[in-house]
Amino acid sequence: MRCAACGILMATFLTLNVKATVAALVMGLAMLLLAWPSYGIFFFLVMLWFLAISAVVTFAGTSYKKKKGLYEKQRGVKNVIANGLLPLIFVAVFAFGRIYHYGMLDLFALAGFISAVSAVTADKFSSELGVLDGEPRMIFNFKKVKKGTSGGVTAFGLAMGLLGSVVASVTVFAAPQFGVFIPKYTIFLIVLIAGFLGTVFDSMLGYFEDRGTGNKFTSNFFAAAGASAVCLAALAFLV
Repeated sequence: MRCAACGILMATFLTLNVKATVAALVMGLAMLLLAWPSYGIFFFLVMLWFLAISAVVTFAGTSYKKKKGLYEKQRGVKNVIANGLLPLIFVAVFAFGRIYHYGMLDLFALAGFISAVSAVTADKFSSELGVLDGEPRMIFNFKKVKKGTSGGVTAFGLAMGLLGSVVASVTVFAAPQFGVFIPKYTIFLIVLIAGFLGTVFDSMLGYFEDRGTGNKFTSNFFAAAGASAVCLAALAFLV
């Protein structure tokens, strides 16, 4: 007799369908090999951490989400690319900087990587947990909207976004030594703020998405890019 739970596990890995799992594995292995050994392992584990905590918040309040039509159990390849492409680019830049000893490129790439992951984690917490409480309002005009509407925010959702940024940003302290003497707690604070701003950027992009410009995948990618830009600008000011 076939085990139903085994069938589910075969069909999905946490929140990813089969194709998305393959895509995530390829991207993860690329990160692992590009920065092998210690940094590669760090990058790989950070992405695995993101996937694990994303699954936790996705499954939170399942009954309520199903009742409201907001439950999305499986993610596809587009989700993997939207959330993982920018971190992969930063890993490639990091590897280039390490190989050719190009100034502080590796520092900026490492911080950019963590801030990008922090941003998508913050957005995941905000969207998956934010729907559980509060009445959302559109970010620009503050009109009440239905839960799950792109561009809609609540105080609770923003608080959960901040929590998500914290959960992702603490990985700074697990990173191997940075290339220049900047305290890790300073980088942590920068990444934390940038990650939180990422979920705000995502809601701003969601406003236009709700009006036909872009989609949730482009919003995720460019929100992470905006968060990384904030992080890198702050670092450039410090160094």
